[in-house]
Amino acid sequence: MRERDIRSLLRQYKEGNISEEDAVGWVRDIFFEDMGFAEVDHYREIRQGFPEVIYAEGKTKEQVLAILMALYQKSGGNLMATRANQEKYEFVKREIPEAKYHEEARIIYVERDERIRRDEKRYILVVTAGTSDIPVAEEARLTAWLWGNQVKTCYDCGVAGIHRLFAHLEEIRSANVIIVIAGMEGALASVVGGLTDKPVIAVPTSIGYGASFHGLSALLSMLNSCASGVSVVNIDNGFGAGVLASKINGLR
Repeated sequence: MRERDIRSLLRQYKEGNISEEDAVGWVRDIFFEDMGFAEVDHYREIRQGFPEVIYAEGKTKEQVLAILMALYQKSGGNLMATRANQEKYEFVKREIPEAKYHEEARIIYVERDERIRRDEKRYILVVTAGTSDIPVAEEARLTAWLWGNQVKTCYDCGVAGIHRLFAHLEEIRSANVIIVIAGMEGALASVVGGLTDKPVIAVPTSIGYGASFHGLSALLSMLNSCASGVSVVNIDNGFGAGVLASKINGLR
């Protein structure tokens, strides 16, 4: 649901093309749709610039499809269902042929927003410490892309071989926002934070041996970063990092 839809409704009512009853019903349905198991927020696209995103994990394939279909019919923007699997994607694709699936990012998505004009000069950079961090990075990258940003990546350049990171100094210094994704001790966020004057969003991952406590050690390291301008999202939350980076990148 977008502003142009509201303007179109007002014009149609003003010109007598729809009745007052129909107009009232349309406005009533803007805010949310009660599906029994979910209340779909159709008003979110107007408030936040992007339709409601579905968290697919824990939902049945029927529920994911029903919510996506409701959003598909009443929204003009890109659509996303995160933490999805192949089975749910195949079930969705039967009804929404345009739907695609990114296996590594675990995202079902429909890319159809023609309003997007990506700014090549204001890009988001996604950096990972290791190859094992790439699934979370791909969730962040695809999220930022679908939200309308130009995105670049530098993967597997952690502090264990810091010369690999220094090979990407130009990309780091030219980026408008940087997402740093790391497990183990999470040191990469502090290093990158000390190399740039741009905001750094740190994402701890659950990658690591026993004492990493499934990402808790990386989370605490990042929260205690000595580099200024580093903020932290939840463990493995590539989606949250992608959205935050997008909002920062969109500021003028």
